[in-house]
Amino acid sequence: MEPSYREPGGSWRTFYGVTAVFLVLAVADVLLPGGDVPPLLWVLAIVVVLGIIAAGVVSADRVWTVQVEGRGTDATLVVGRERLPLAEVDLHALRTGSAGVDVGAPVLGGGVTVPKGRVGLPLRRTDGTTVLAPTRRPAQLTEALLTAHPGATTPPDAPGTVGA
Repeated sequence: MEPSYREPGGSWRTFYGVTAVFLVLAVADVLLPGGDVPPLLWVLAIVVVLGIIAAGVVSADRVWTVQVEGRGTDATLVVGRERLPLAEVDLHALRTGSAGVDVGAPVLGGGVTVPKGRVGLPLRRTDGTTVLAPTRRPAQLTEALLTAHPGATTPPDAPGTVGA
């Protein structure tokens, strides 16, 4: 299913930046006079450093990618491997932004705290508990959740609903 909203959890920017630094250093090593760094040391340093950075990016992408999949009754908020059906999210609290944050509210995706560079968008569940969705763009995520929420597809004056 193609997500209607996707926010990647990791970025390859650091990987490319460190690769560029290694390239500059390798060129300087070849062009400048003096003792050369042994090729085995270059290969070892590049593989180890870039391997660690790549592992971090892949891990962050798997754990912290935020997606809104589906629409209506099938709509789901996915953070890493954790899935929250939007039917379990209080639409009124989402519209008004009145969810608030419970002390010790769990972070979707399984983290103890919200990752660095993100904010926790509080989502009140229909059972009254609150969870935090880690996001860099809370306004866009809120809009995507409102668009995909099952209650958003039902007209307010539909039979069986109570008007406010």
